[in-house]
Amino acid sequence: MSTRAQVRFATREDGVSFSEHPNAIHAQFYKHRDGYPEGLGLDLATTLLGGNSSTAVPLEIDSLDTRRGDIEYIYYIWQAPLKTTWISIFECHPFSNQISECIFVGTPEKLLTKYGSQLDESYYKLNTNNDG
Repeated sequence: MSTRAQVRFATREDGVSFSEHPNAIHAQFYKHRDGYPEGLGLDLATTLLGGNSSTAVPLEIDSLDTRRGDIEYIYYIWQAPLKTTWISIFECHPFSNQISECIFVGTPEKLLTKYGSQLDESYYKLNTNNDG
């Protein structure tokens, strides 16, 4: 069974809570499988910190107005020039009337600490050799 997710990019703005869905997003991608925090979440955090993600499962570009009914996780990448990048993760309940629940808000480093603790450390270690 697939764990579907969307990754959305939003601008950090004063007065906009990281634990709520923003009104505007600038880009959106879809991932058909491995969208759970221990998979896609760690890959996003590692990539944002300049490392290489462990999987090569592609993300599909979604139109900004695409809303899928079978999404289990929604990730927001919050960015702005000269500000720290933050990530929010919402767990969704596909095919039900339940509202999505924010299960994580924090920096990429915090995400690695929370969800990477049960994995081998080499999974999310940054590549610092001369080859990148």
